[in-house]
Amino acid sequence: MFTGIIESALPLLTARDEGGVRSLSLDLSSLQGNENVKLGDSVALNGCCLTVAGLKGAVANFQAIPETLRLTNLGDLQPGALVNVERAMQAGARFDGHFVQGHVDGVGDVAAIDDLGGEWRVRIACGREFADHCIPKGSVCLDGISLTIAELHEDSIVVAIIPHTRQVTNIRAWAPGTRVNLEADMIGKYVRRQLQQQTQSNVDENLLRRAGFVS
Repeated sequence: MFTGIIESALPLLTARDEGGVRSLSLDLSSLQGNENVKLGDSVALNGCCLTVAGLKGAVANFQAIPETLRLTNLGDLQPGALVNVERAMQAGARFDGHFVQGHVDGVGDVAAIDDLGGEWRVRIACGREFADHCIPKGSVCLDGISLTIAELHEDSIVVAIIPHTRQVTNIRAWAPGTRVNLEADMIGKYVRRQLQQQTQSNVDENLLRRAGFVS
């Protein structure tokens, strides 16, 4: 489990494709408490939960399988690209952001970035299906960053970015056309699923007859 509060945006050291699996490496030495990172730890890269599969000093290696590459932007990353990094939250730690699973729903595109002087408004083309999981002023996770939805449209969302967030994340490298990982609020997904099941369970022969679909 993660919170969407990025620890640092780090440059990718290497990206290698090996038999359908993509191997990514990062130097975590700049992270506070990096000496506690160990094999098997969960770390979110651009909001995607991955396992530390190799460790040499502070250089960690991660492996992204085809299913992960299909649903995320990790396959786009080249050495030098900024990657948002967050280690799994610890029990008893202060909880900021919102509940983030690190299970990416899909990829959206940066449609526009407007510099309003003091804040940036970023429109993300996310598709109608993803937008249906969102609410105005609700939480959303973009490339692992916990953000608030400032505007909700039929197939896109707009988020407002403060200078600090832009400075400490890879948002500073975003441009129109940049692909970003999307994860809808977990609680919202559960509520929507429950409502769908209730609606389906209430559709019976009597209801259809009253509506004129069954004679």
